[in-house]
Amino acid sequence: MYKLIIVFLLTSYQLLAQTPVFVSGTEGHKSYRIPAIIKTPNGDLLAFAEGRVKGSGDFGDINIVLKRSTDNGKTWSELTTVVNYDSLQAGNPAPVFDATDPNFPKGRLFLFYNTGNNHENEVRKGKGLREVWYKTSIDGGKTWSEGVNITSQVHRPNQANTVYHFKEDWRSYANTPGHAMQFQSGKYKGRIFVAANHSAGEPQKQFTDYAAHGFFTDDHGKTFRLSQTIELAGSNEATATEISENGLMMNMRNQKGDIRQRIVAISKNGGETWDKTYFDSNLPDPVCEGSILSLGIKKGKHILAFCNAADTQNRDNLTLRISFDEGKTWAWTQVIEKSNDAKVNDFAAYSDIVKMNKNHIGILYEKNNYAQIVFKAVKWR
Repeated sequence: MYKLIIVFLLTSYQLLAQTPVFVSGTEGHKSYRIPAIIKTPNGDLLAFAEGRVKGSGDFGDINIVLKRSTDNGKTWSELTTVVNYDSLQAGNPAPVFDATDPNFPKGRLFLFYNTGNNHENEVRKGKGLREVWYKTSIDGGKTWSEGVNITSQVHRPNQANTVYHFKEDWRSYANTPGHAMQFQSGKYKGRIFVAANHSAGEPQKQFTDYAAHGFFTDDHGKTFRLSQTIELAGSNEATATEISENGLMMNMRNQKGDIRQRIVAISKNGGETWDKTYFDSNLPDPVCEGSILSLGIKKGKHILAFCNAADTQNRDNLTLRISFDEGKTWAWTQVIEKSNDAKVNDFAAYSDIVKMNKNHIGILYEKNNYAQIVFKAVKWR
């Protein structure tokens, strides 16, 4: 009996043990932010982040960096740099694996990212430019193509002395953060969708110049189209997943901060337009990032996982939830990380989630006021 208890406790510890992946002040970067994670077909876990060279600020000399685990997150490789935009900013990594391109029978990995030449608040004032790019890899992230600039297809800036002169006058721009997604079934099988957000025109009070949107490709990156913009002022950093009946769910933070709940939008045509948008009172949020993922289909419905800092004041109480009815209710809940000190404001912040196998979810998340990005595997069934 005692042996069984010991085995159970050891197993539980292993599932909940944290493994540091990116540690601020090491490997050439003062800070690491904005985690993203995916699993390759051979089982490797790829963890991406922004490597901030000189400090923790959102703008400056920022690289996109990568680490690999070949043992389900127990150990991680040395850091490699995927995107280095010289002394400027490269960020918001959004990886996704394209498994349906007939030209790449073994699949191809996409990494969408943004570049910027000024601070976000200055870009909102029209004094700077954010661009949108992607790179691809056909060897599981070991080597990468040159970057492909898709700004003119998925962004709408109006900038003097550039090639961008769109009447919409989008300014700030950011991918998700976290992983992008590909439809696995139905009418839109193979579509790659990247959740995103932008600001439009002059800065407004309560960040109402912000709105979420998405962009997608049906031809494996040859061309891209924009989704309809979410008609809720202040909708911001977004994450998306496939749902039943050719649908897509996008889950967003409310930049206004007046309602401390996640915003949800539902599309019935693969993310092209939005049929309804609402606040989910079951998903509290302190104006932070969240991540959503389909774990598969049961009885015609996608089982959804969602992770965020489930607190209305602080970036804390990182919580993983499972829904068996596509987000109507969240039947399974587990707290992943929570501070014992009420004075700590940013103990558990941005996160991304990955399906490891039928029973386990991997969580890559920022911990302890951005001192580390750590990985934890959780058994949910």
